[in-house]
Amino acid sequence: MSRHALVIVAHPSPHSLSHAMSREAVALLAEQGYEVLWHDLHAEGFDPVQPTGEAGNRDSSDELVEAHCRDLAVADLVLVFHPNWWGQPPAILKGWIDRCFRPGLAYDYPPGVCPEGEPVGLLRARVALVFNTSNTPWAREVAVFGNPLEGLWKHCVFGLCGVPGFERRVFGPVSSSTPELRASWLAEVRATVERHL
Repeated sequence: MSRHALVIVAHPSPHSLSHAMSREAVALLAEQGYEVLWHDLHAEGFDPVQPTGEAGNRDSSDELVEAHCRDLAVADLVLVFHPNWWGQPPAILKGWIDRCFRPGLAYDYPPGVCPEGEPVGLLRARVALVFNTSNTPWAREVAVFGNPLEGLWKHCVFGLCGVPGFERRVFGPVSSSTPELRASWLAEVRATVERHL
């Protein structure tokens, strides 16, 4: 049976460190026999804005959204690569969550439980890996901002949707990094992915 790895990149520049890290992961996944479902949200023109008619959020007339949902549904492993912008994912990635992590696919409510109740996670993926780039020094990110991306991805997204394994790695500050340091970060990405295969 094929193993599927969904790889999502959310950075506007194809020359970004986020893209380089995703390519490192994709190479390893392919070597290990995974079918890689790779999506560059900007290159694909993914529309992050959920239209009014999609408010029920169980299907979409946007075929690209439907393709992403099909890939998310079959993924055994999910990898997300994005920069930390204002302590949040870029808007295009937040819109991807809004439109693709939908009821009936990523989570749902048991019979008799209303939307104020506790949902049940439905995702097939057993592990989610998030790789962030940042220009904020790590000590400041934790002490001043409280590391908001950790809770968002671990609890609000993947934890809620039933993914038991989670790891997030942060690389930076990128703006002052050397080629040697960036090469070591790429090696860390590969080692992190390898631990979860």
